[in-house]
Amino acid sequence: MTRVAAIDCGTNSIRLLVADADPVTGELTDLDRRMRVVRLGQGVDRTGRLAPEALERTFAACREYAEAIKEHGAQRLRFVATSASRDAENRDEFVRGVLDILGVEPEVITGDQEAEFSFTGATKELTGRADLHRPFLVVDIGGGSTEFVVGDDRVRAARSVDVGCVRMTERHLLVDGAVVDPPTEERIAAMRADIEAALDRAELTVPLREARTLVGLAGSVTTVSAIAQDLPAYDSEAIHHSRVTLERVREITHRLLHATHAERAEIPSMHPGRVDVIGAGALVLLAVMERTGAKEVVVSEHDILDGIAHFTAGEVG
Repeated sequence: MTRVAAIDCGTNSIRLLVADADPVTGELTDLDRRMRVVRLGQGVDRTGRLAPEALERTFAACREYAEAIKEHGAQRLRFVATSASRDAENRDEFVRGVLDILGVEPEVITGDQEAEFSFTGATKELTGRADLHRPFLVVDIGGGSTEFVVGDDRVRAARSVDVGCVRMTERHLLVDGAVVDPPTEERIAAMRADIEAALDRAELTVPLREARTLVGLAGSVTTVSAIAQDLPAYDSEAIHHSRVTLERVREITHRLLHATHAERAEIPSMHPGRVDVIGAGALVLLAVMERTGAKEVVVSEHDILDGIAHFTAGEVG
């Protein structure tokens, strides 16, 4: 067994996975999996810089993760940073802080690399399923960007576009720094138009409509699944490989976009850090399903984080 630690630092959250990787099968056995909402991408779309308070929230999570990695005795560590740190003028501050705390430099990966990691993490358990047809379309809805990947056993085409739940919320739903609750139909329409334009760009590279199975990743999708199941609390086991129909996604998206902050916060499975951005994330998922003709989405709790761990263990690629 190889004990690895993988950290995925996105626009909205930073996550840790410590796992043992089987050298023969490549199967991962989780030892520690955790997530903190740090909103690293706060204001990046507007200012082009990482905010000092966002950096400090992220570094606090890194200190916590450093202790966990030490306790578990991980042999290898890989820290991958995605959309927000790609866009920031002052990303050197971020790199120095992570290096000081964890002893490794964050890899500010490209959108294509992000897509490959996401695809590997999401589909490794699905390739032998007789009830799921290939090719897969893996859609990873992050805070700042969304990755689209089509593939069978390997990636055939991938594209990352700058549409995510945080970016769309900040671009279309903020007035004087506060989220409009609920937003006007005009604001929702403008956000939808932005998403559709991004899907147009994605389709220049990725044959979205050729896929037979849609696999959805990340917090916006898993939260929609939790709401669809009326879970009394967030339950990873119930969410992993659940299926949500197009009609249910449409109903939930309408509900979230027309609810107040307090109403969204009262949803039992809602993480506090997603209350303000979940409406935008759900709208991205709905737009993807309507564009591709998908009747349902298969929801995966395994995503880029698991892909990072697989690559770190040397079992893939």
